[in-house]
Amino acid sequence: MVVLQLVLNKNLYSKDPQSSELGQRITEHSIEMIHQLGFEGFTFKKLSDRIDCTEASVYRYFENKHRLLVYLITWYWAWLDYRIEYETHNLEDPKTKLSRALRIITEKKMKDPAFPDINEEALHKIVIAESHKIYLAKQVDEDNKDGFFRGYKSLCKKIAEFITEINPSYPYPSTIVSTAMMVANQQIFFAEHLPSLTELSKEDDPYMANYEFLKSMIFQTIEA
Repeated sequence: MVVLQLVLNKNLYSKDPQSSELGQRITEHSIEMIHQLGFEGFTFKKLSDRIDCTEASVYRYFENKHRLLVYLITWYWAWLDYRIEYETHNLEDPKTKLSRALRIITEKKMKDPAFPDINEEALHKIVIAESHKIYLAKQVDEDNKDGFFRGYKSLCKKIAEFITEINPSYPYPSTIVSTAMMVANQQIFFAEHLPSLTELSKEDDPYMANYEFLKSMIFQTIEA
């Protein structure tokens, strides 16, 4: 089995967690704990107790837990970007490429053996519940200047280019993609917690229904 590493912005961390066993344990267990406790209930003290290291050791990798959250969610977007690139680079038809990208974004996430220290299923749950916190923050402009959202922008740009291939005259490719990315997570959250706000149902398959909804919304819009 080939083990891969994603290249992320160096400003996201003080020390690359992919570079050491301790860093990988920090990443692995922080995902589990944020998923279990929520971001507000998660602390570096609890993490250090879980992995049997000092709290100072955790701070050597991330200056605070907000930066750790940004790192984890950025990793998730980079992983989706990698998967979309891998699964579309040999495709010619832009409609097929767009459909494949939407499926990857909306499908239920499973463990990817190429990245053994990451629980992608739990990380997706974190993205659904917590991702808004990385940009609805006072330091968002500073974080943007430091390139924290570069991976997310790259992912949106890739999908927007598929739309432009389909309809070069459509004026809002980036707008509809960034909207779809938010909607994809919101609808799953609504299905699980606020079911009166969506027709998706956690009793059925909300992920497939989410894919069909977004695919219909985007294709009907750009081909109108």
